[in-house]
Parts: sequence; C-alpha cells; structure tokens
Amino acid sequence: MEIAFCRIDDRLIHGQVATVWTKVSGCNRIMCCNDEVAQDTLRKKLLLQVAPPGIKAYVVPVEKACEAYKNPKYEPFKTLFLFTNPGDVVRAIKGGIPFKSVNLGGMTFKEGDTLISQAVAVNADDVKAIKELHDMGVEVEMRKVATEQKKDAMEALKDKGLL
Repeated sequence: MEIAFCRIDDRLIHGQVATVWTKVSGCNRIMCCNDEVAQDTLRKKLLLQVAPPGIKAYVVPVEKACEAYKNPKYEPFKTLFLFTNPGDVVRAIKGGIPFKSVNLGGMTFKEGDTLISQAVAVNADDVKAIKELHDMGVEVEMRKVATEQKKDAMEALKDKGLL
C-alpha cells in the first residue's frame, strides 16, 4: 500500500478533503482511522457516503489500518490516511505505517484547548503526541487547505509556550 497523504482532521471526510485533498494526493482510497468512529455506526455510514465518486473509503480502528497497510493484498492502494488526533498517528507509526509527514488540517477547539492556528486547537495529549511524532523524525506541518504555505507545528507550539 502506498501512502498518498496523511492528514489529521477531526471531521475526517468533508468537502475540502473530498474535492481537494483527494486530487492533490492522487489517492484511490481513503482510510479513516479511529477506534471510536469505527464503532459509531451512524457516523461511519455518513463518512462512507460522502467519499468522492471513484474513491473507495473505509472507516477502521487504528490497529486494523496497520494490518491493512502490511497486507500484500492491498498493494495497489494509494491511500489518503485520515485521523482525528495526533495520538492515533503515533499509534499507527508504532503499528508499522511509516509516515514521513503528517498534515494538521483541522482540530476543533474544546474547553481547555489552545489554538495554535486558525484551524488547529490542541490539548496536552495532542502536544505530547506532536512532540513524539517530531522526535520520530516525522514532519508535522499545518495547512487547512492545499494551497496554503506549510507551517511547522513545532514552531506554532513553541510560539504558544506549549513546549
């Protein structure tokens, strides 16, 4: 399986992903990787319905995504991996998916979070996971849309006094 792109966006598949990121990445598959979402029948069904025509989508737990990545049966897949949070990306890398770069695209603000960009809010667990990704040698960049200039997530965390 080829990694077309890896994005963290807590909405997973939505308009920007379906219309722009699929084209930019050249993917032929979308894999939404999150344990809770994979068990939420309604959300899973809605996500599968909004996949763009011609691109097969899956909603799976992180562990199953790792198994699929290693399975030779899926060799022809050029996959856009979508995650809801950076901790799941750390788990996926430890499970055998060799991401070199991760895009932080959209993480909704919740009580207690810190905004590090217009579209990305983080909590302490997110900061720890982003730092761990960085320490693994993974580029963690921020762009809401493909046409934006990449911004370094580590710099944004430092600017907010989170590191």
